[in-house]
Amino acid sequence: MRVLVTGHNGYIGSAMTPVLQSAGHEIVGLDTYFFEPCTLFNGCHRVPAVRKDTRDITVKDLIGFDAIIHLAALCNDPLGDLNPHWTYDINFRTSVRLAKLAKEAGVQRFVYASSCSMYGAAGDDILSEDAPLKPLTAYAASKAQTEEQVCKLADKNFCPVYMRNATAYGVSPRLRADVVLNNLVCWAFTTGKIKILSDGMAWRPIVHVEDIARACAAILAAPAVAINNCAFNVGVTGENYQVRDLAEIVRQTVPGCEVEYSIQGGADSRNYQVDFSKLARVLNFRPKWNARLGATELYNTFRNVGLTREEFLGGKFTRLTQLKLLLQNKNLDQNLRWTNGIYESTAVG
Repeated sequence: MRVLVTGHNGYIGSAMTPVLQSAGHEIVGLDTYFFEPCTLFNGCHRVPAVRKDTRDITVKDLIGFDAIIHLAALCNDPLGDLNPHWTYDINFRTSVRLAKLAKEAGVQRFVYASSCSMYGAAGDDILSEDAPLKPLTAYAASKAQTEEQVCKLADKNFCPVYMRNATAYGVSPRLRADVVLNNLVCWAFTTGKIKILSDGMAWRPIVHVEDIARACAAILAAPAVAINNCAFNVGVTGENYQVRDLAEIVRQTVPGCEVEYSIQGGADSRNYQVDFSKLARVLNFRPKWNARLGATELYNTFRNVGLTREEFLGGKFTRLTQLKLLLQNKNLDQNLRWTNGIYESTAVG
């Protein structure tokens, strides 16, 4: 297929494009490049790409593509808390508009990067795709609202699919240190302390970025009749962890570190366990990674590249910090638009 990947230069996107190319697809990227400086190592797989805000995409931009992988979004709860309107506009309104334009342009498959965070506070239940959605944050709500609206567009010629990804982890050229396992390994490697800001009791399902990419490739390969308008929890049923258990895995992986709980830490309301059996059953998907392998991969990579305490604590790999820096330096205006116009439809790669 000829595939447009929005957000291809981000944490998941930069890990996904080589996997999709290896599966035989022709990939074109589209990104605003907000997080281009957030690079752990020079390993981004170069593809033909365009600097463009997803809010400015037109039908003309989409003609000739067989599929769209829509990753581009403001990517976590702290960003949503910074300005909920931005999250509503970019994650919800723009995503629904993009799906409508894709259908108008004749794109047959629309793969939407959704999130297990929509399940919210679920207690001890293990949730399938049929579970009620209880989003607790602007980010989670934007994902639920997008699914609700895009599903109305599905027909025999337009096949939307919703990838409800677990919390991602693992090495990527555009590292994020603000996702749980990555964050714990960063703390351990750079400071010797595995800092937990809550009581560590909340449950989190996690999934490696490469396994997200491989699941996406499986969705592109599947017959439309098997996946049309379907949601898939993307992860591994055995990889639901309490945060304290992830901290213990990291303690056993990184020599000489210890776990430290914040004295202000309380319960985290975002607490859910997820069933991923549908992905295995429908798409015959088998993951390659688990938390222990991922922690080892992160530790070895940080040693190889020489990750420093200053880089980690300076916020280079924290998306909220990078966005605040762009705003502070007036590179972005209050609508999150580049003030110098550098992104405007410039071909890159």
